[in-house]
Amino acid sequence: MKAILKHELRTYFTGLTGYIFAAFLLLFAGIYTTGICLSSGYANFEYVLGNMSFTFMIIVPILTMRVISAEKKQKTDNLLYSLPLTMTDVVLGKYFAMLILFAVPVVIIGTYPLILRAYGNVNLRMSYAALLGFFLLGAALISVGMFISSLTESQAASAGICFGVMLLNYFLVTISRMVSASAASSVIALVVAAAALSAVFRVMTKNNSWSFTLFIVLLIVILATYVFAGESFSGLVPSVMEKVSLFSRFDDMLDGVLDIGTLVFFVSVTAVFICMTVRSLDKRRWAE
Repeated sequence: MKAILKHELRTYFTGLTGYIFAAFLLLFAGIYTTGICLSSGYANFEYVLGNMSFTFMIIVPILTMRVISAEKKQKTDNLLYSLPLTMTDVVLGKYFAMLILFAVPVVIIGTYPLILRAYGNVNLRMSYAALLGFFLLGAALISVGMFISSLTESQAASAGICFGVMLLNYFLVTISRMVSASAASSVIALVVAAAALSAVFRVMTKNNSWSFTLFIVLLIVILATYVFAGESFSGLVPSVMEKVSLFSRFDDMLDGVLDIGTLVFFVSVTAVFICMTVRSLDKRRWAE
């Protein structure tokens, strides 16, 4: 893992990628800090981070689109498969390299509340709680982008799909308010979600029979639950949509509340998508 980590970091910091990424993030941090804290006189640094969350929809697709897609396109992924390393080592090496690249500007941004504190009454507890949420949000989104990159050889497709996923998650709470809360609507939405999950399983395993079996099992579970406990489906989909929104969870941390459930949610999402990336590469490794 260390070899992969060093190689990826060397790639980021000997080229322009790392510096452009950090400069982009610091540029928006400076703009929002100036506009919100200095010009408008707000002593709430968490407002800066809250307004900056949209930048993930730009920087994450650009950062992650090449991490695995480029290797597959150039066939250099065959070298990774021949190394005496597990796919877990490879994925973790690449992921931690991106996480370190992201952590560098976040650490610099972390000095802003201390500087502002010298000129105003900035609440450091709320500021750093929000900064922790900002970092965890970025870590989770990077893992999602890396998984998407493992599914395609096209960097453009990887970036486009990643942007679409980020955009959907960003507006998920707003969309949930437009979704019907009826039990029938929840059942339809769950069936669609089961089909999507089966499709992802099909892409990862290349096994039609297992994918179809998974869909049938999920369909039976959904319909059986609806028949015997239909009332439990009322308002289910809007509620779930709000809870799975990464950006909504981050908004909760902007109030300075370090909820254990939210921290576990971010870490769990990160771990799940890292595991899915490992599985995706393992499948391709044994297919070669």
